[in-house]
Amino acid sequence: MKKIIAFDLDGTLAPSKSEVPDRIAELLGELLEYFHICVISGGKYEQFENQLLSKLKLEEERLNKLHIMPTCGTRYYLHSSHSKGWEMIYSEDFTDKQKEKIISTTKSVVHSLGLDNVKVYGEQIEDRGSQISWSALGQDIVDELGEEGVKQKEAWDPDNSRKEQIRDMLAPLLPEFEVRTGGTTTIDITKKGIDKAYGMKKIAERLNMTKEDILFFGDKLQEGGNDYPVKAMGIDSLEVSDWQDTAFALEAMLHIV
Repeated sequence: MKKIIAFDLDGTLAPSKSEVPDRIAELLGELLEYFHICVISGGKYEQFENQLLSKLKLEEERLNKLHIMPTCGTRYYLHSSHSKGWEMIYSEDFTDKQKEKIISTTKSVVHSLGLDNVKVYGEQIEDRGSQISWSALGQDIVDELGEEGVKQKEAWDPDNSRKEQIRDMLAPLLPEFEVRTGGTTTIDITKKGIDKAYGMKKIAERLNMTKEDILFFGDKLQEGGNDYPVKAMGIDSLEVSDWQDTAFALEAMLHIV
């Protein structure tokens, strides 16, 4: 019997940079009666607030079993009964020098591939403190265009070939960092060894459990994807293609717990 159910966010619990659907919010609330839940994603903490936390109307007992890991596990938040808010447990931040190298190198690679000559909404490269993220169409496309923004993101790289090309060129130039394909249009860069597998190790340590106690849901489990490190460390993982797949699987789980 698993004790921790962990999820990616975009493409697994919700459409890209969109609120989790009501059904997912309901299922997570039900699951928290039986399991600890971890949501780990490339998005920054504020994205978690907008997409996930604002949709969860839970009593404190269940909130205390929810573990939030923004920026691919480079940060970890837990709910505080004392402050009634979310407190950061750790943050694996870059130095300014590291940020400068990552940003300049990423810009150079993207330019060489001709992928910076598109209309963007908001910043294309975002400094998330412990992660640098490049987003092909800008960080704010869904905020500005809504459902049309989601469609444009999904159409930009449907087979992941563009992101994989960027990653394959960028990774050898940044060997001291992790470079992985992230969300629908995103490349995520973190410190070496600080990825979603690192996040899973941290939650297991905190709860005095092992990787055998974890079940992970993700949509980027292929090698090079930012969910892949979880699978590679030997955690039981279920690949989904969208939040509907996740909902069907969770409904089945709740019938047998």
